[in-house]
Amino acid sequence: MSLPRFYPIFDSADWIERLVPLGIKLVQLRVKDRTLDEVRAEIRRAKTICAAHDCQLVVNDYWQLAIEEGCAWLHLGQEDLDTADLDAIRAAGLRLGLSTHDGPERRRALDHKPDYLALGPVYPTILKQMKWDPQGTERLTRWKSEMGDVPLVAIGGMSVERAPGAFAAGADVVSAVTDITLNPDPEARVRAWLEVAK
Repeated sequence: MSLPRFYPIFDSADWIERLVPLGIKLVQLRVKDRTLDEVRAEIRRAKTICAAHDCQLVVNDYWQLAIEEGCAWLHLGQEDLDTADLDAIRAAGLRLGLSTHDGPERRRALDHKPDYLALGPVYPTILKQMKWDPQGTERLTRWKSEMGDVPLVAIGGMSVERAPGAFAAGADVVSAVTDITLNPDPEARVRAWLEVAK
């Protein structure tokens, strides 16, 4: 399966409304610390925006809402695998992306036959505290050689400047968060990402 090579993650439908029209074709909505009703509203709004721009929306964590709202994609972290109903997720036809940080997590994730596997953090990241050291691009190369056809997403400390190295190391997709949202000109940054990810 082929995925768009640029995969930004945003924490609100506001960001999606602002930036997806620039040409983003794969985006994750990762909402934290909101009520279920608020998350549902964010998912609905993001889904409408993405549908209007031929963009694939990936919902982070909220698998029940993703099913109820008829979404196509879901992303789960390792801790979410402990509680998510994977049979229900698959029965609903959701495509599934999984986070991994080390060898045991990768093996566990591959057992669930994900539609992509994310490895991170590739570089130091300011987004959240990580108990894992940066993986480096060498691990991208090794993991890609061992994963077969499963798309590999590089995440963590990624920037426009670092993206070519991640692609050269074997990443199929590169994901970014703060490189866009903390940039003084997010629109220009997205355009630069779209260019480097061609």
